Amino acid sequence: MAHFAKLDENNNVIDIVVVHNNELLDSDGIEQEQNGINFCINWSGGHTLWKQTSYNNSFRKNYAWVGGTYDPELDAFIKPKPWDSWVLDRETCIWTAPIPMPTDDKMYVWNEPTLSWIELTP
Repeated sequence: MAHFAKLDENNNVIDIVVVHNNELLDSDGIEQEQNGINFCINWSGGHTLWKQTSYNNSFRKNYAWVGGTYDPELDAFIKPKPWDSWVLDRETCIWTAPIPMPTDDKMYVWNEPTLSWIELTP
């Protein structure tokens, strides 16, 4: 199955649909993204802004996320920014904390007011 992200005019992901792989096949039996986009346009009643996304992140960096965005310059899907202080790693297109999370076996949660990781205790 193929997955397609429905985008608004600002490249915000507003929906994700699943399309059978057969809909992507060209006359030579090769999958073509444009065939899937054409299927989505017809299925949706004419909405034209669609991009294929990969469930296993094999292309466009990340799987599309409703509420996230598509960056045409990076050709990547980006999840919503979790905290104001986090920055986008343009290589992975994943938001990262300004301070790396500790790598011990403990669990942590980000604390935005203090810009620090707080250990979770049972």
